[in-house]
Amino acid sequence: MNSADALAVLDAPPDADVDPDELVRAAMQWHFSPDTGTPFWLERLERLDFDPRTDVRTTDDLLLFPQVVDDFRHVPVEDLLPRGYGGRAEVIGVFESGGTTGAPKRVLYLADWMEVEMANAMRAMDARGYPRGVHWLSMGPAGPHDYAELTGQHARRRGGVRFAVDFDPRWVRLCLRDGRAEESERYLDHVLAQTATVLSSQRIGAIQAPPPLLERLARDERLVDMVRDQVQVITWCGASMDRDTRDVLRDEVFPGIPLYGLYGSTMALGAAFERTATDDGDSVFDSPSPHVSYTVVDPDTGKPVAVGETGQVVMHHLSKSALLPNNRERDAARRVGAPDGSAGHSVADVHPLETFTGVPVITGAY
Repeated sequence: MNSADALAVLDAPPDADVDPDELVRAAMQWHFSPDTGTPFWLERLERLDFDPRTDVRTTDDLLLFPQVVDDFRHVPVEDLLPRGYGGRAEVIGVFESGGTTGAPKRVLYLADWMEVEMANAMRAMDARGYPRGVHWLSMGPAGPHDYAELTGQHARRRGGVRFAVDFDPRWVRLCLRDGRAEESERYLDHVLAQTATVLSSQRIGAIQAPPPLLERLARDERLVDMVRDQVQVITWCGASMDRDTRDVLRDEVFPGIPLYGLYGSTMALGAAFERTATDDGDSVFDSPSPHVSYTVVDPDTGKPVAVGETGQVVMHHLSKSALLPNNRERDAARRVGAPDGSAGHSVADVHPLETFTGVPVITGAY
């Protein structure tokens, strides 16, 4: 595949039927060719014991890549821009991972990828009956996280505006790490007070929030009444939610209000809405392929596990704007049968690992 053919695949419209393995080959050609490649990857090419342009042919071959995302903690962001853009890439923002297990990692979000991600999100929302023309409230972090930008895009593209609370999840984690749980509780009370201000003064039709904040909101009868009175859909994201908590929120606290999970990662530049049907009672997330895919692997061997088995989630991102293959996440999940033609695995019962890269995982509230 030459660079022109690779570009044609990578520039395909969001609703195009792109073969996942063809996308893999196009991404390898684009990101590892001297004229179009990404400086970050071109500099590392000689260190690889394989040639991605000839040896990486399928989605399964992405597991050949070494773990390099730790380098994203300090790499200059200019090195993440593919040369093929000719210096004309429109950068939406520089976003960071949560910093749950060390210094945060940084990625670039380019405008062309945002269009692909939002097209996928709008189709998923339409399929799940998300309303249009209503305002959104996001109970989550702003910069340097991508959460605020993405929820703002969701609201605007569905004809509403985004209201937000001011929330720093890293402060909550720091309090918990230092044994100051009472201080983190007071901080979450502060966040909920801001939530009450918005709900009591604006008509909100959609809420997007991490599960710990939804659980806290559920304890406040006044807040629950305001949500029941006006909210038409709730999206949970940013942290895991067990089935019991989900069922209580959906069936008892907010009956009649659809409740959907959104699972993704900053380092995958993408997320998936949960299926409308569960698997053995657990929320299920299909890889938002072909650009973003999940693989559930044995954490000791790195080999994919069988359907029904639990392992560590690995995420891959392949697009014109970025290449992020074989990134081990701080999540464990049960592998579920994927839809026909989908790249990667589907996952259920997603929950944080106890440790990640030897560091205890402290989730906090996001």
